[in-house]
Amino acid sequence: MYRKNSKGWLKHIDFILLDMVCLQLAFLLAYLIKNGNAHLYNDFLYRNMAIIIELADLMVLLVFGTLKNVLKRGYYLEFVKTIKHVFIVGLLATLYLFTVQKGILFSRFVLFLTLIVYLILTYIVREVWKGYIKKGVNAGKRRKLLVVTSSRVANRVIDNVEKSNFSRYDIVGVALLDQDCVGKQVHDVAVVANNETVGMYACKEWVDEVLIVLPNEIEYPNQLIEQLTLAGITVHMNLAKVVNTPGKKQFVERIGDYTVLTTSINYASLNELFLKRVFDIICGIMGCVFTLILCIFVGPAIYIASPGPIFFSQERVGKNGKKFKMYKFRSMYLDAEERKKELMKDNKLGDGKMFKIDFDPRVIGNKVMPDGSHKTGIGEFIRKTSIDEFPQFFNVLKGDMSIVGTRPPLISETNLYEYQHFARLAIKPGITGMWQVSGRSEIIDFDEVVELDKYYIENWNLGLDIKILLKTVLVVVCKKGAV
Repeated sequence: MYRKNSKGWLKHIDFILLDMVCLQLAFLLAYLIKNGNAHLYNDFLYRNMAIIIELADLMVLLVFGTLKNVLKRGYYLEFVKTIKHVFIVGLLATLYLFTVQKGILFSRFVLFLTLIVYLILTYIVREVWKGYIKKGVNAGKRRKLLVVTSSRVANRVIDNVEKSNFSRYDIVGVALLDQDCVGKQVHDVAVVANNETVGMYACKEWVDEVLIVLPNEIEYPNQLIEQLTLAGITVHMNLAKVVNTPGKKQFVERIGDYTVLTTSINYASLNELFLKRVFDIICGIMGCVFTLILCIFVGPAIYIASPGPIFFSQERVGKNGKKFKMYKFRSMYLDAEERKKELMKDNKLGDGKMFKIDFDPRVIGNKVMPDGSHKTGIGEFIRKTSIDEFPQFFNVLKGDMSIVGTRPPLISETNLYEYQHFARLAIKPGITGMWQVSGRSEIIDFDEVVELDKYYIENWNLGLDIKILLKTVLVVVCKKGAV
């Protein structure tokens, strides 16, 4: 799912928070210089002003749009914009004092010094933060961009994106459609694929989005575009050579100097993703607290039944191919992965893209008795009650997973995927999801699982997340299967 560029306030929330912190520090410093102490918040008049100037600052930022194009502004223009911003904040603070008729009691020295310190401090912080963003210090948070182009224009395309990299992209590689130059470099960017391999490379590696810019003499690779969109990968196409892709979300935006038509399985505004992340953090904190409590009781039981680590970590494939370690309470014996090969013949999802059997002897305490009956233990209990999933709340807090999403597959499973199966990697994986609450014990067709995941991605909203979460609780309580 694509994170659509937003013109709203969330696009620059980092600058907004830094600006408000600078203003409060400036106010505190001015008060300290004037009065020789930092007891600002003990004074009713100054405590109120501390709140009012923050509200004034926020109003100026949002209503007057003083952060518009902040990443594109040079030193001089940024200084001019900052002066205007500080001037308006000062006027609003003065208007407040005049309205409440307290101006005579409030130190004009503190107000003027606050504005001067604020001007200097916020200007420096803005420039430092812009440098931090543009130099890629926070590269781990950037979207991974694969550039698909030709050898003739590759240098120009990469240079254009890097110089105008205001959307915080990391170019992870370039694919040349007219030559096989894999292993070489173009403009210090590795050539990672050719015309034959670019589609599967984009699916199997960590690629968030693909930018396709080709010269006039080369036609757009319609088959490649169809493969990528089928796999749920966001594709940007230079408008000069656009092809229509029915059934997908499409809109026009800019990458560098290129006006592109973006095609995605779905998109969400930054506001929506912000709310989803807040929801994840709140649930993640609560889940981690419960995990610590459960650890007191579950940990010794696991260790007694099967001496070894209480927790189990395994590398999984997350959003757009990003690899991460997923955590669980250990519910299987230590040699479970080695024994899995022997049990593949009993896999109800027989193609190897997922693994599920009716009775798993690798689970701690599970045994087949001489009379053919099954004996279960602590491992089966924590799986049936979903207790083994609780450590994944730590993955949610880290940002690798979400509360609701698709189940993260193993690398060995994604190696067997076809293009349409990669669509389920278009969002963050979740602890629970559409498949888990749709009678997963009865669904043994992997393509049907993918269809459920695609339905969730294409129709995602916060209401759907809450609905799935409530259904998950019902599934666990009614013991219809482990979630």
